[in-house]
Amino acid sequence: LNPLFQAMESEISAAFDSGEPEDILSRAFKLTVTREDICTLQPLGWLNDRIMNFYMGLLVERSKKEGYPAVYAFNTFFYSKLSSTSHKGVKKWTKGVDIFEHDVILVPIHLRIHWTLLVVDLREKTIKYFDSLGQKGDHICKTVLKYLEEESREKRNIELTASEWTLHSMGTEEIPQQNNGSDCGVFVCKFADFISRDKPIIFTPEHMPYFRRKMVWEIIHQQLL
Repeated sequence: LNPLFQAMESEISAAFDSGEPEDILSRAFKLTVTREDICTLQPLGWLNDRIMNFYMGLLVERSKKEGYPAVYAFNTFFYSKLSSTSHKGVKKWTKGVDIFEHDVILVPIHLRIHWTLLVVDLREKTIKYFDSLGQKGDHICKTVLKYLEEESREKRNIELTASEWTLHSMGTEEIPQQNNGSDCGVFVCKFADFISRDKPIIFTPEHMPYFRRKMVWEIIHQQLL
């Protein structure tokens, strides 16, 4: 092990093991991450909203650098609010923001006991649904397309042509699938990571323990490796 990696490892272990649950380990994007939150990244831990939203914030931050697609990320409460209230319930969420100026929109979705990801690619006019348990989300894609139509009409006075858009739930042969009941949040974060770099999704379930530890370091340092 090189010294840098050893230093990182001891830091990650300390984040899990020393101190109180309420200790604050990172603060950014109007979010505070405590040791208790970080501990959801332990093996087989269930990632919470705070970890998910913080990681999305890191992806958006990175996308401001040259060479990356421009990324906008909704927070994890957006879709449940949209699906229960329609566009008017979330109209204020994009106050002062034109989401259509971005290349990629990430929508992390919390389905009671499962995390999934919806990705809007405004360059390609595609809406894709990523589920590491292989379930279809065609109705979710339709709900978000309807939202985009209303958002475009309201904010830009431009009609989107729904027929120009491709909606697709990714199949189990297209994206890696989790092999336990707890890695869905990590899968969502890594789907979003690869997509927001325009990279093919080539990781496997075997990478999850490594990704979890890496995410601890990235969140504490507010910097993606």
